Amino acid sequence: MLPIPLWGHDIAPEAALEPADVAFHKQLADAALNAAKSKGATYTDVRIGRYLNQFVITREDKVQNTVNTESYGIGVRVIANGTWGFASMDDVSPAGAAKAAELAVAIAKANSKLQTEPVQLAPQKGFGEVSWKTPIERNAFEVPIKEKVDLLLGANAAAMKNGANYVNSALFLVNEQKYFASSEGSYIDQDVHRTWPVLNVTAIDQKTGKFETRQSLSAPVGMGYEYLSGKAEGKYQGITTRYGKYYDMVEDAGAAAKQAREKLTAKSVLAGKYDLVLDPSHLWLTIHESVGHPLELDRVLGYEANFAGTSFATLDKWQSKNFKYGSQKVNLFADKTQVGSLGAVGYDDEGVKTKQWDLVKDGTLVNYQATRDQAHIIGEKESHGCCYADNWSSVQFQRMANVSLAPGKEKLSVDNMIKDVEKGIYIIGDGSFSIDQQRYNFQFGGQLYYEIKDGKIVGPLKDVAYQSNTQEFWNSCSAICDDSDYRLGGSFFDGKGQPTQSSAVSHGSSTTRFNGVNVINTGRKI
Repeated sequence: MLPIPLWGHDIAPEAALEPADVAFHKQLADAALNAAKSKGATYTDVRIGRYLNQFVITREDKVQNTVNTESYGIGVRVIANGTWGFASMDDVSPAGAAKAAELAVAIAKANSKLQTEPVQLAPQKGFGEVSWKTPIERNAFEVPIKEKVDLLLGANAAAMKNGANYVNSALFLVNEQKYFASSEGSYIDQDVHRTWPVLNVTAIDQKTGKFETRQSLSAPVGMGYEYLSGKAEGKYQGITTRYGKYYDMVEDAGAAAKQAREKLTAKSVLAGKYDLVLDPSHLWLTIHESVGHPLELDRVLGYEANFAGTSFATLDKWQSKNFKYGSQKVNLFADKTQVGSLGAVGYDDEGVKTKQWDLVKDGTLVNYQATRDQAHIIGEKESHGCCYADNWSSVQFQRMANVSLAPGKEKLSVDNMIKDVEKGIYIIGDGSFSIDQQRYNFQFGGQLYYEIKDGKIVGPLKDVAYQSNTQEFWNSCSAICDDSDYRLGGSFFDGKGQPTQSSAVSHGSSTTRFNGVNVINTGRKI
């Protein structure tokens, strides 16, 4: 059910509650910084990471597995002879830190024989000794396993009671204890927490053997266990449309079973042009693929082409200062400080303090996402703070920030948005998708589809996917609900690079309408 990479080695659950020793980490960092300088490095940064993961996995009335893992080590990155070098060690000792630094310098010097231009870093002041922690109300790693199992089995029972034939559910919990130090004078300690509850419900038509599924409408979040204490906040004609700051997994499981069974008799969509009303639980993925990735500067420059290629949003479009990425209503921004988001941290893995900045303003492309060694290319005086590694053993590189669509400026509810639609489809939840090698032509599906006719929802649909290209799609944006409807979605496993790294990132929006989008029927006769 989950694409779960089990980093590191197994540990006892109570071992995850032992805090890292910040003073010891500073000692390790100084050992690495001194060793790198003595070998000729002109810049050094050190990352000491302790990465903790917990998985609790169930199916129907059974616990399938509980896993606790820890990965702990040191990564050192340097510039020597104008060239990057990186090395890592799982020997968490002053000697291990120094050895990693010396190896990183040796690698940089070897690489420099092929370097044509020296690395150019945007200025960055040192912050001294500082710390940052995800603002949590309840540390999920302190919650007893029994309480977590009871929650999951309770959700499974609700699904079975409401017509599910199969259901599996899981909790994925993350605590990253990250220490960063640099030759510029920063010693930054961060304690990052993330929570992801997931479920998948299957309903079967016993007569025909056909089946339908509905996955959870939860969002993975940068929060503690308090996220799982919520209630549904919004409904439209009986359809649960939103979970606010907190999520009720039992309620969602019960609704998922009913909706999966409802899909068995849903009308197959008639292909054609529709106005689409897209819930944030769906739109986050379209934002991710058609905005977040193509506005990563390394893709724009052609430095990165893994996982669906480069970008159509080339520098000449930005330099023109009038490239219409979307309609006048479209304002897209990057924000690494957004509370509750997966990407929220105080500082990135280059020691840059995180911030918010505009990518698309009133429909016009105005900026990209850049790191310290890219900022000068687009005339920026400082990094955007979006350089990360997924582990101490991986080198940090440019990663997507939380990229979101700003809510509408005028008061508008989902109900009132739907009242203005004559022929449309309301889509909830994310589904399968595809996008081309320049992040331009795409196709997206979802979890739930409802036909809108003359301003009212008239029933469920199935076999729905919409096709468009990035510029055409965002220019068809005609209405955005106000900030009272704003919600986050996101991904725990955003893949990029070679070797592949995964990062966690959120994307926010309010419910949004797009006019005249091409919808196809994905049904297949067997």
